[in-house]
Amino acid sequence: MQPLAQRLKEQLKARHQVLTTQFSQNLKKPEALLHDLCHSVDLALTELWQVLELPSDAALIAVGGYGRGELFPYSDVDVLVLLSHSPDDVLRGKLETLVQQFWDLGLEVGHSIRTIDECLQESVADITVQTSLLEARLIVGNRKLFRSLREQYNAAMNPQAFFQAKTLELRQRHVKFEDTPYSLEPNCKESPGGLRDLQVILWIAKAAGLGNSWSELAARGLITGPEARQLKRNERAFKDIRIRLHIFTKRREDRLVFDVQNPIAETFGFTSTTTHRASEYLMQRYYWAAKAVTQLNTILLQNIEAKLVVAPSKRQSINDEFSEVNGFIEPNDAQLFEKRPSAIFEVFLLLAQHSELKGMSALTMRSLWHARFKINSKFRHDPVNHALFLQILQAPQGITHALRGMNQMSILGRYLPNFRRIIGQMQHDLFHVYTVDQHILMVVRNLRRFTMPEHAHEYPFCSQLIANFPQHWVLYVAALFHDIAKGRNGDHSELGRADAKRFCHQHGMSKDQTELVVFLVQHHLLMSQVAQKQDLSDPEVIQQFASVVKDERHLTALYLLTVSDIRGTSPKVWNAWKGKLLEDLYQLTLRALGGVIPSPDRELKNRQDEALKNLRLYGLPENAHLELWKQLNVVYFLRNEATDIVWQTRAFYDKVHSPTPVVKCRTAPIGEGLQVAVYTPDQPDLFARICSYFDSKGFSILDAKIHTTQHNYALDTFMISASAFAKSYRDIISLVEHELTELLSSSEDLPTPSKGRLSRLSRTFPIVPTIDLIPDERGQYYLLSVSANDRNGLLYSIAKVLAKYKINLHTAKIMTLGERVEDVFLIDGAVLQNARMQIQLETDLLDALTV
Repeated sequence: MQPLAQRLKEQLKARHQVLTTQFSQNLKKPEALLHDLCHSVDLALTELWQVLELPSDAALIAVGGYGRGELFPYSDVDVLVLLSHSPDDVLRGKLETLVQQFWDLGLEVGHSIRTIDECLQESVADITVQTSLLEARLIVGNRKLFRSLREQYNAAMNPQAFFQAKTLELRQRHVKFEDTPYSLEPNCKESPGGLRDLQVILWIAKAAGLGNSWSELAARGLITGPEARQLKRNERAFKDIRIRLHIFTKRREDRLVFDVQNPIAETFGFTSTTTHRASEYLMQRYYWAAKAVTQLNTILLQNIEAKLVVAPSKRQSINDEFSEVNGFIEPNDAQLFEKRPSAIFEVFLLLAQHSELKGMSALTMRSLWHARFKINSKFRHDPVNHALFLQILQAPQGITHALRGMNQMSILGRYLPNFRRIIGQMQHDLFHVYTVDQHILMVVRNLRRFTMPEHAHEYPFCSQLIANFPQHWVLYVAALFHDIAKGRNGDHSELGRADAKRFCHQHGMSKDQTELVVFLVQHHLLMSQVAQKQDLSDPEVIQQFASVVKDERHLTALYLLTVSDIRGTSPKVWNAWKGKLLEDLYQLTLRALGGVIPSPDRELKNRQDEALKNLRLYGLPENAHLELWKQLNVVYFLRNEATDIVWQTRAFYDKVHSPTPVVKCRTAPIGEGLQVAVYTPDQPDLFARICSYFDSKGFSILDAKIHTTQHNYALDTFMISASAFAKSYRDIISLVEHELTELLSSSEDLPTPSKGRLSRLSRTFPIVPTIDLIPDERGQYYLLSVSANDRNGLLYSIAKVLAKYKINLHTAKIMTLGERVEDVFLIDGAVLQNARMQIQLETDLLDALTV
């Protein structure tokens, strides 16, 4: 057998060399090369199979990308040996020889040996196996057996479940790559907007029987003809890049790292100039292609979901020109943006003002994409548009989402021409991992996160400062312009300062606002330079820095922008050392300016002062609160009003180290219901156990705040209600306190959650349950966001799933908005580090949200 394997290996190697050389000499197109490489491996494996005389009732099947008929120069060869029955000893010996020969051929073979039943079982258990079998192709062997596998696989396929699993997988992958295609060293296969995104669409479409190619999807009306051609062009471009990466590196390499960007660019014919490297021309084209793929993928996923989830179209008016259609915003007139271009900004503003909207419909996105050319000089000088743009920046939510959407649809760059110049622009340094435009949007995002209680645990000091900083939106304007002048062959701080000043005057911002923005853009690098490069123990250094910032407002604004800027360069750049240097400089400068020095022991001082003032009215000893408050951090004080702090302090100040659970109830301060506070040493399943009690008694949980103290106690508060107790809440306070205390002191198994019925309104206007699981900035915790129709037992159902996967709950914000719940949990747990288990967790959570 050795001579055969050696001969086949040499033939494959020679054929590989000929084909890749033809490609490098532009004699072969990407698709042709992939097909020919695949065919050459087919021939070798077929000959090997026949020589080994494998049984006639078995088959060798290509799966995955190889099954698709595409083989990149150094990719794995994935095969399935399909058997009609479990192998006996003779067959097992032949199969072992076959697998050994695979490796003797010099191929990196990923193989599995299964019967049809085993294939179907694995397919149900593992979405990766199910996906690989979707593109199965017979190489050699029993055609009838292969056809039976195809028929049984297709019969078992659930397109809706497959869609859900693949979109969860897609979201998970996007989070891994920071939700941006604009990394300076992107993975052309896995990064958002890359080849994998295109493959996901075609997998889902094939599983649903909607088509196997872009032209077939266009024929079914899921995309337009020009969009199909654009997707095909971009797919070919990414394949071309990936092929060149493999050939240049002589291995399976999909990352466009800095080391290979210039050589790869040169193979495309790009050359360096005095102002730009060859790689910059290549990468800018890559980013524009990835941007288009991301945009069209969003449209396609929506359209495919509409085909799979057959539901009556629900249209509700938002105003005279826009409506909500199945949760997405849509213009009543498809030509609205063409006829009245100011509506381009209005749609983003409406999204920010209506939190119940899931986003834009495919029609809206397509209309915006085509109307972007209406953003011209006249549009940019229209005061109406100036006002709308500032309103978007001043919106209470959705600002980052709006700006990213504008950038994705080429709207932001057309409105701010200098921003357009830095779209896809590389940054060649040791720190930045994003293009300039994406870095700017990351800085805006970071500033926004400081204002959001659910992110207060990340940078408590910044959250504290911004809570007392008026007009946050002025900081967002500064963030938009701080790097806008990069790549102009000059000091980008000075050039950006001029751009920012022009913008502020044009948009009617006040003198003080303009001055602050201009100051921040001009000096946005100063604080990090002083903190990291100068001696902070030198009073002259502090005094000189103080003379530049002049007052506490400018100092605070610069500190917040600096932290956001450093965080926006790369997730790995920020560290505790830099944080301490910056905070030391802030506090030393504040002292020099004569201001009040914020302290970690005095979070949100105004709220604490108000709570202390009220505590004195109850006759508590002067320092009674200290022992409890010492265990509480900024997050607690951010999330609780002064009246709640007073109530909980009175209830627990003398039970700080209580070994047993303490439960206190009172009638709801606002509205009807009970407010329940639980204080106990933290324990596994605590949240689920509390929710199980409320579920068993028929209580609806309207609001919950979960908090873990510094000494690992749980301090959880719940707002609950039940129509049965509408007139007797005060009468059941003692009962609830006693029963819940007894339950928390026991170790009974958790009961099965009840499946409460949806209300009539929820049944009429159902909300598609959604979950988002995203790691926090430091990768220590995950933020789990849940949205669904409200019903009895819902929160307990969620809690039981978290308990099942041994998820630790650190904080939670439970909000019931009419018929809708919007819950945010800060969690951690070992399963979150396992991609497959994370998807299973998300799937089980979605099942729990569904009645």
